[in-house]
Amino acid sequence: MTKSDVDIHKSWKTVLEEQFKADYFSDLKTFLVNEKKKYLVYPKGTQIFAALNRTPFDKIKVVIIGQDPYHGPGQANGLCFSVSPGIRKPPSLVNVFKELRDDLSIPIPKDGNLEPWADQGVLLLNATLTVRAGMPGSHQKKGWEKFTDGIIKAISDNKKGVVFLLWGNFAQTKAELIDNDKHFILKTAHPSPLARGAFFGCRHFSKSNKILEHQGILPIDWRIEKEKSL
Repeated sequence: MTKSDVDIHKSWKTVLEEQFKADYFSDLKTFLVNEKKKYLVYPKGTQIFAALNRTPFDKIKVVIIGQDPYHGPGQANGLCFSVSPGIRKPPSLVNVFKELRDDLSIPIPKDGNLEPWADQGVLLLNATLTVRAGMPGSHQKKGWEKFTDGIIKAISDNKKGVVFLLWGNFAQTKAELIDNDKHFILKTAHPSPLARGAFFGCRHFSKSNKILEHQGILPIDWRIEKEKSL
């Protein structure tokens, strides 16, 4: 990890200052430097903190928690569940878009780039922010989980009325970090095909917007592709 990799949006710098100073984070940086000398690591360095850079702390409305970045060529772009334009949509993301279609009648988009969500205040946070190419889970338990747990805790402690979407058993373990007297937690199965369709019908997109609107907050426009004006 180079110096530029931790050049995150200023709104996060104060919030995460203690994390960056911690011994575990120094150890994590050393691990990544050594890892990159020997292996290909995803996402590329400038995208490791994409979730934080595209969604400033003061703009957060919704949080979606993933586990690992995608480990295939060109897939990971620093946002959980998201892939860069032109990359084939993974099965879990396809199911997310199917639920979005059924929930809000939004057509399934051509691309799976979720930057339009992130830019509106949807924090798309993976628990582990890097991975060795072709080896899912290879960067787990190296320090990233402490860092991202710190992010979730900071949101819980310093904000109010955020909607947390916890998809699957792993994401739901993070509920213990969230003050449910101040925030809203929606749980459902993971969108993976392995969940045998249990994700479908959760209506988390419309439910999130209703919660936001009830608080007087502008809802999320969940469309990835906007209609072109005539």
